[in-house]
Amino acid sequence: MTTAQVGVPGFAVTPVQASFRRAQWRMLLAAMFCYFFFYTGRQTFGFAIPGIQAEFGVSKETLGWVSAGMLWAYALGQAINGNLGDKFGGRRVMSAGAILSCAMNWATSFATGVFTLGGFWAVNGYFQAMGWAPGSRLLSNWWGRHERGKVFGCYVFAAGMASVLSFVTSLIIVQQLHLDWRWIFRIPVLLLLVGGITFYLVARERPEDLGFASPHDDAVDESAAQVADDESSWDRYKGVLKNWRLLVGGLAIGFQNAARYGLLVWVPVHFLGANWAKASAQTAMIDPKWISVALPVGMAFGAATNGWVSDKVFGSKRYLAIVLYMALAAITSLYMYTIPTTEVYKGLAVLFLCGFFVYGPQSSFWALCPDLVGHKRAGTAIGVMNFFAYLFAGLGEPLIGGFMDTHNDTSLVFLIVAAASAASATVALFIRR
Repeated sequence: MTTAQVGVPGFAVTPVQASFRRAQWRMLLAAMFCYFFFYTGRQTFGFAIPGIQAEFGVSKETLGWVSAGMLWAYALGQAINGNLGDKFGGRRVMSAGAILSCAMNWATSFATGVFTLGGFWAVNGYFQAMGWAPGSRLLSNWWGRHERGKVFGCYVFAAGMASVLSFVTSLIIVQQLHLDWRWIFRIPVLLLLVGGITFYLVARERPEDLGFASPHDDAVDESAAQVADDESSWDRYKGVLKNWRLLVGGLAIGFQNAARYGLLVWVPVHFLGANWAKASAQTAMIDPKWISVALPVGMAFGAATNGWVSDKVFGSKRYLAIVLYMALAAITSLYMYTIPTTEVYKGLAVLFLCGFFVYGPQSSFWALCPDLVGHKRAGTAIGVMNFFAYLFAGLGEPLIGGFMDTHNDTSLVFLIVAAASAASATVALFIRR
């Protein structure tokens, strides 16, 4: 019996297998702990926009371009750093990204104008890209294909909760502590420094590093069986890019991530409104500004469920779970457009559902990557797919900001999100795996 059979009904569990199972969960929890803090380094920008506008006197469209610069640098970094995770190991790359991103957030906080702001924020985007794909590669080393939906669901749940953390800490800084926008880039990101150091100390790259056997059976994983352990970076890229289903998945996740970042960046702007600095701490928990927190909470729980749905309901046919959630995301976003910011409880419920359905499919997208190309190329595949995701997200930011400037209506973000979600659902139909 192999370590891959741990927990399978009908098999007795030996002490070695029980120890391996504990090690598997330790690696998953270490990666989740580290990524729980990653978004404090990049998803705080929407809360800083009103303060930046007031100080620098720039338009929302201009700040949309600043956000786009970070997202495109992140996209480029994903294409590079996923491969570096395969080459040098996810543990080292992910930990380095956390530490460097913390430093660059502090640099961003000292920006003197829109150009220095954009430059520092873009460099931060590259360092942020050292987290997701390398961490995913480490998890792919430790977990077999039949548990990927569950594992990536947990990992993406941590990312969703990271959004909650970044939203709450940013609101506390602006609304409760009454600090200016620069502190949004200084205080929350210190948690990322702690996460990166902890991950390096706790995680190990492969089961073999702790004396365990690999959970992968390359004899039944055709993609992995054809890949040499010392495969060159160029060959990894060629192997990934020739897989047409992965490229279709990249297009689908591009629309999905455009919808996601449309919500993450502009929903805080929508609910903060013109009087962003005048909230009462005594009414904060029922103030419309706090409705925005329902978004990342919904995202976290959506991610936790979608991986399970793809494994258990659709028999690891990831595209069906993606299509279902993105279609529902389009419907809930259209409904959210009709709800005024003063309807607090309805807004909380529907925005929760927007986040739930828009972000949930990420679990299936990431589990799809090693399904298609094998675990040995998982970092590169996830990096390439994430390149598409953030290329599209960056394109959406100035578009949304420009619409808001032109029409003076922040609720337009929900119409754009609905359109992007519908496009993602349509494209995902063609993955069919």
